[in-house]
Amino acid sequence: MIKSMTGYGRGEACAEGRRFTVELKSVNNRYCEVILRQPRSLTQVEDKIKRRIQDKVTRGRVDGFITIEETGEITPTVKVDKALAVAYHKAMEELKDSLAISGEISLKDLISLPNVISLEEPEENVELWYPAIEKACDQALAGLLSMRETEGARLKSDIEQRASVIRELMLGQVAHRAPLVVQEYRDKLTQRLAEWLENGTIDEGRLAAEVLIFADRADISEEIVRLDSHLKQLELILNEGGAVGRKLDFLVQEMNREINTIGSKANDLVITNAVVNAKSELEKIREQVQNIE
Repeated sequence: MIKSMTGYGRGEACAEGRRFTVELKSVNNRYCEVILRQPRSLTQVEDKIKRRIQDKVTRGRVDGFITIEETGEITPTVKVDKALAVAYHKAMEELKDSLAISGEISLKDLISLPNVISLEEPEENVELWYPAIEKACDQALAGLLSMRETEGARLKSDIEQRASVIRELMLGQVAHRAPLVVQEYRDKLTQRLAEWLENGTIDEGRLAAEVLIFADRADISEEIVRLDSHLKQLELILNEGGAVGRKLDFLVQEMNREINTIGSKANDLVITNAVVNAKSELEKIREQVQNIE
């Protein structure tokens, strides 16, 4: 199946009290390039995520965005600094004695002091997170590939329609018109010579030689055969599917070469108009091919 290089996908999964969201967006690129933007804590799994994407995407620039959101299920750890509490208690006892202050030092007094009791977030364990990140990434990839396939089917249909127009113009109108051009040239040359010679006799040998030279210069039979072959190859590649963008790009260049040669040999308004229209359709095919994986 033909795939476009343009697409978008999104996925999410939860683990360890966190929600991981992965968004993937792809656009045209000559090669496969994956750019990820994620929190610093996920740096150690960045290469694994890239390789997972590159296993499914052959061409195109893929921009990935990974976000982490706490779901409220994370339970922080209460940390008690006993050594600090003892130090505080000792200092307070010394202060009492120095100032001759009575009264007991309570637990409430101690825990209200800075850093005796603190909340500590659970340690980040990326390895425990990775299965959820992988799941979200696969969901995003599935959406991205689905969109690329849908767009690819549309591109294939459009290219096939335009190739059909080129076939009708070049293998229909032009191929039919080409032999008539030589005959018309002979008739025009005969008329012109007759006007120049007035009542003189036309040298049939010389006339035949001139017509033969023109016919040789204007012969487009080889170009027509090659163009027909290219159009058949185009159809085969489109039905072959897979990563065929580069093949199609090369084939379009070859088709353009043949059509240009036909245009340069044409000494006829009908053929010239057909070539102009065919080149217009081929340029639109070329633009579409630039978006195929």
